[in-house]
Amino acid sequence: MKYKNLKIKGIAVVLVAFSMFVFSCKETPKEQSEKDGEISEVSLKVAEPFFKLSLAQWSIHKMIRNDSVDPYTFAEKAKKWGFTGLEYVSQLYNPELENANYSEEAMAAFVERSNAEAKKYGLQNVLIMIDGQGNLAVSDEKERNETVEKHKRWVDAAAAMGCHAIRVNLNGSSVPEEWKVNAVDGLTKLATYAKGKNINVLVENHGGLSSNGVLHAEVMKAVNMDNCGSLPDFGNFCITRSEDGCAEEYDNYKGIAELMPYAKAVSAKSHDFDAEGNETKLDYTRILKIVKDAGYTGYIGVEYEGSILGEEEGILATRDLLIKAGKELN
Repeated sequence: MKYKNLKIKGIAVVLVAFSMFVFSCKETPKEQSEKDGEISEVSLKVAEPFFKLSLAQWSIHKMIRNDSVDPYTFAEKAKKWGFTGLEYVSQLYNPELENANYSEEAMAAFVERSNAEAKKYGLQNVLIMIDGQGNLAVSDEKERNETVEKHKRWVDAAAAMGCHAIRVNLNGSSVPEEWKVNAVDGLTKLATYAKGKNINVLVENHGGLSSNGVLHAEVMKAVNMDNCGSLPDFGNFCITRSEDGCAEEYDNYKGIAELMPYAKAVSAKSHDFDAEGNETKLDYTRILKIVKDAGYTGYIGVEYEGSILGEEEGILATRDLLIKAGKELN
């Protein structure tokens, strides 16, 4: 009897062990699948660049001006080319707005149509680049104040469109100390107004003394407002021009590094590409390392200005280069 009980217990132990083995074998593929899924998810995250991609509307200015392409097709094109953010350019909506003297009705129509297109294609309105509205660093105080007033309507438009910023130019005096004083005054007045609208006022290195990295950074430090910052452009570091081209150029890499502590947007300028898809004059990997080391993770806007490739080809080449260089830094 005792032997029989032991035999039964032995059989029971074997059955339990076998069941556990079978259960374990059945679970293994699921567990492995989950692990594979986790690995794939991690790999996907590693493969993604550290920034988001937006398209600067200036990249299609030839289409708009030379080929009569409707500027309100901007969102449609950006979506088609794989972008998630939109950077508008104010001057591309002239003469429509200019002829209406930038009336409230004309500005409201611009906002309404732009919002409708962005919503239709599921894109984010990032910022508006403002041109032709006066000089914020001009020495004439009356003219400077008038320039601030002209920019306010664009602050309002940006707020109504859900943008986080407007980009301004800091043209004016060519005397460094005079320029700095004027620039601080104009920016402070505009940024004070924009603060109430939750809009950032960003200065691009866009020629003149704004392309001098040290001076530009000194202005940012002097203004010292949370909603006033820089928009470093990879390529706009020509301070003075002549008939033969750029007569005085600031070091691109040095300038970007000096502006990044104040950056709230970044512009990826491009002109020409080699056979491997690299920009012929700008080391994108080196630049993106500067951007990443500054802790920037926001939108980088593609701004193609070349003449060898067509605008669409140039935009796609710049986009692909950004993604490739960004992944190399992960």
